[in-house]
Amino acid sequence: MTYDSIFSAAQEAFLFYKNVSGKEKAAFLETLAEILEAHRAEIVPLAVRESNLPEGRINGELGRTTGQIRLFANLVKEGSWVEATIDPADPNRSPLPKADIRRFLTPLGPVVVFGASNFPLAFSTAGGDTISALASGCPVIYKAHPAHPETSQKVADCIHEAIVKSGLPSALFTHIEGGIAEGQALVKHHLAKAVAFTGSHVGGKALFDLANQREEPIPVYAEMGSVNPIFTFPKKLENEIVPLAKAFIGSLTLGVGQFCTNPGLIFVPKEHAIAFENAIADELNDIASAPMLHPGIAQAYYDSIQYLQSREELRWVKVADPKHLINGSTALAEIKAKDWLSDAVFQKEVFGAFAMMVVYKSEDELLEIAKKLHGQLTITVWAEAEELQNQLFLLNLLEEKCGRLLFKGVPTGVEVGYAMQHGGPYPSTTAPNSTSVGAHAIKRFVRPIAFQDMPQDLLPDALRDGNPLGIWRMVNGAYIK
Repeated sequence: MTYDSIFSAAQEAFLFYKNVSGKEKAAFLETLAEILEAHRAEIVPLAVRESNLPEGRINGELGRTTGQIRLFANLVKEGSWVEATIDPADPNRSPLPKADIRRFLTPLGPVVVFGASNFPLAFSTAGGDTISALASGCPVIYKAHPAHPETSQKVADCIHEAIVKSGLPSALFTHIEGGIAEGQALVKHHLAKAVAFTGSHVGGKALFDLANQREEPIPVYAEMGSVNPIFTFPKKLENEIVPLAKAFIGSLTLGVGQFCTNPGLIFVPKEHAIAFENAIADELNDIASAPMLHPGIAQAYYDSIQYLQSREELRWVKVADPKHLINGSTALAEIKAKDWLSDAVFQKEVFGAFAMMVVYKSEDELLEIAKKLHGQLTITVWAEAEELQNQLFLLNLLEEKCGRLLFKGVPTGVEVGYAMQHGGPYPSTTAPNSTSVGAHAIKRFVRPIAFQDMPQDLLPDALRDGNPLGIWRMVNGAYIK
């Protein structure tokens, strides 16, 4: 089947599926979640073998995958997410009559989704991008990640089983394998209406540029990574230095550092730098190296470490040992804030269990750091409440630089819920007004449309008088049901 025929079939499926009710879409998604759970015994071993991730992690990831599927099922079943807004007509308004205008969110069309390497289930075939697109009313053309092809194909089979059981068009989901050329062809196809990607900055930016060179540019929702800095303050470190060191190293080394929210940068006040470094070193002694996702990622990790070792500004607390290339060992380097500020290369993500500890001398230096900081998925602030009282300017700066600002805990562990924001300013993503996790991810694949003076029997149910769906709507500027 050619890409033309794939997209044509997807477009036909779209014209049918966009009008399927929210309850029917929810039933399809719930069926898919049940089928995935029924095939757990087949999916988990495949993912473990192809990703080098432990069985417990994969079992948890499958649970997260079905959990987010059910979240979107509940979202579309309830229905208020379409933001139905009604300004009723007023023919007696002076000096001109007022037209009846009704607005809601409508799906875009076929969406191209690229699978991620580090989450073979939750950010892959039936992951958040695919499911939020399907929930919105869009068909998906899915480009499998080459790191876990058998897992991807098995999950694709589950999706098609759910499609058949739900009586929906088979072209609602298409699974495609291949490399860079195949991915580029999908993005360039004139019937593609949006792209979702999770991966490297190089890959995401290339797709973004390609999509914007089309005759009809389309949105690219690329989540491209982040160093997720942690800002620490003196009193907080003084009071909790050992538990904070444990939390930092635990987050840094989780999954061999292969999380997009891995904290690869931590800012520490000079007066506590030695003590914090010693506490970190103690924690590092208990961390064993472990296999990374695949040799290519391991090679890229050690290549990045090798380059950084050539930089005189860095002092190494722990150097990664590449004697077993597939294994990722932890690395930690220290740098003075003035040196960190001098070169943007020190902000570049190293995908793996590497972190840079930046030692700052004053609050003024901390403000300079915040001003030069690149866009991030997350920023974490470790400070006592009284230390934040005079830091409003700093916090406002940090707010401008991230999608999620934390004041407790660590950035790893992205909750799948209604309020989650997993996205941030460039270069962490290409679309800072969007999220790839949580209920609001659905809004990436829709656009607003308004109907003026449309006859009642032609209006979508969400906009009809009497509110047949029973959803929350804005009518004359007030939310009512």
